[in-house]
Amino acid sequence: MALKNIRLEVMKTIESKVDGFIDEYLIPVDNIWQPTDLLPNLQGEEGLEHVKQIREEAKELGYDFWVVLVGDMVTEEALPTYESWLMDVEGVDQQRRADGEQNPWSKWVRHWTGEENRHGDALNKYLYLSGRVNMREIEKTTQHLINDGFDIGTGRDPYKNFVYTSFQELATNISHKRVGQLAKKKGNKMLGKMCNIIAGDEMRHYMAYREFVKTIFEHDPSEMMLAFHDMMKKKIVMPAQFLRESGEGIAQAFENFSNAAQRLGVYTTYDYIEILKKLNQYWEIDKMRALTDEAEKARDYLMKLPDRMTRIADRIAIPKDEYEFKWVEPNGIL
Repeated sequence: MALKNIRLEVMKTIESKVDGFIDEYLIPVDNIWQPTDLLPNLQGEEGLEHVKQIREEAKELGYDFWVVLVGDMVTEEALPTYESWLMDVEGVDQQRRADGEQNPWSKWVRHWTGEENRHGDALNKYLYLSGRVNMREIEKTTQHLINDGFDIGTGRDPYKNFVYTSFQELATNISHKRVGQLAKKKGNKMLGKMCNIIAGDEMRHYMAYREFVKTIFEHDPSEMMLAFHDMMKKKIVMPAQFLRESGEGIAQAFENFSNAAQRLGVYTTYDYIEILKKLNQYWEIDKMRALTDEAEKARDYLMKLPDRMTRIADRIAIPKDEYEFKWVEPNGIL
């Protein structure tokens, strides 16, 4: 059987479990938080006072902090790119069945997208109310990122896509959680709570995607191992890899954004390594048997990779100087 057909067969086999994954890892619309739950109620008499409080608290947060918060928000706002990518994965059928029901995989993607969409909405509104950033420049960056799209190296392969989403959801969980912790330390309880709640969503999504991969390992271990190996050998690129400011070339802003995140300790090379370790451990790749010779070699590579990456990371120096973005003026715009 052709490689593509094997993947389709596995996706079809797992399809019956997807509704269960939706029930376990996603939350119904009427029960989940919405951005307005975390922001000032401008219909209420105290709404403007709460906005003033946001602006005052914003003065306590440093330059790199705002750069990272903007980068995280823009990454969330580029959601149309991620949905269209996942909808094109082999085994995800967008057509409804004769009974009107959605294909389970496309239903997952749509429901996951619905939850993710709230993250960008909440952070965008907070940034707008803070008065600390240049929203028009940020909006240009968001539009550029959607226009430019991305290539995460997965093609239409569901195995590779689920490795990517498992990794990336945990990375965003870490980033949002740490931004929230930094905000809380500076006395910004509202932003701290917002980022922490968003991080909780990302953790649920991570748990779902890692379960998809674990299930695939049960049905097609050698090919899943090779897909995992391929993604890690090429490296997991961030969704914001093509981040750019207005008037600048593609991807020029990402390195400076990444440096800011590393200086703050929000997301570092060591976090990347720890995520790989967690995935290796959860999928128990060290215990897998009956693999092909090629898959055995791939497994050995994955087991050794964290130590190899740590040795490299120990030699990397992060620039100490802050890069001045168009998104955030040095002295703020308060």
